Amino acid sequence: MCGRYASSRRPEDLAGIFEIEKWEPEETLEPDYNVAPTKEVYAVLDRPLKDADEKRPVRQLRKLKWGLVPSWAKTPEGGARMINARAETVHEKPSYRRAFAARRCILPADGYYEWVTGKQERDLEEEGKKKRPRKQPYFVLPADGSVFAMAGLYEFWRDKTLPEDHPQAWWVTCSVITTEAETSPLAVAPAEGPHALAEIHPRMPLMLTPDRWDAWLDPSRTDVDDLRELLAPPPAGLMRAYPVTTAVSNVRNNGPELLKELEGPEEGTLF
Repeated sequence: MCGRYASSRRPEDLAGIFEIEKWEPEETLEPDYNVAPTKEVYAVLDRPLKDADEKRPVRQLRKLKWGLVPSWAKTPEGGARMINARAETVHEKPSYRRAFAARRCILPADGYYEWVTGKQERDLEEEGKKKRPRKQPYFVLPADGSVFAMAGLYEFWRDKTLPEDHPQAWWVTCSVITTEAETSPLAVAPAEGPHALAEIHPRMPLMLTPDRWDAWLDPSRTDVDDLRELLAPPPAGLMRAYPVTTAVSNVRNNGPELLKELEGPEEGTLF
């Protein structure tokens, strides 16, 4: 799954990486080292400009809210639960299938956080024999330091309790697509701890390599079978993971110190 990630790149840098044609300075976000559900996040998308004479798709950097609200939802309350969409079923789930066919985006990140849950500890907790100790968070990122381009969906929701011209009449929300975590060895693994992403968590955000960006963002591609081919996992061996401070477990904590690599798991945590 993806429940937290870090996003510290400036919009100017993202514009160069993704060949952005349009972004609004007033939508600039501060670097966020602990992005949590319901926060505003950057999204890269191809969409015609609202008031332009030419209706060609324009690559934009937009500010969206993380937690997808389907267009048909009566209220936006469920958005916090729709932060992830499974690659295996995204094409058929009512909440995601329309967006999958027409409103796809890339959510740029430095990397994402995941917490180790040991099987023995999980079994003991389920049996009521032991409380689970603190879980050790890991930061997962491309080994070469490149942007982590997460496949995403976005959707529009109209708040009908507000007039059309109200600044909050329209919500634009998004979700991260996840896939099965890699079982192959990490490109760089910690000396003590997991040696594959699947040893950290069974799911991971679907990372799109640059050769898939244009096809994924192209709104003219609407054939579901064609689009599903783009959901194939990236090549193995591109990722690294390392332990970070348990301070990241508190959403109120934020700062570059959360990304500092530890020599090993913190005392009292598990692997």
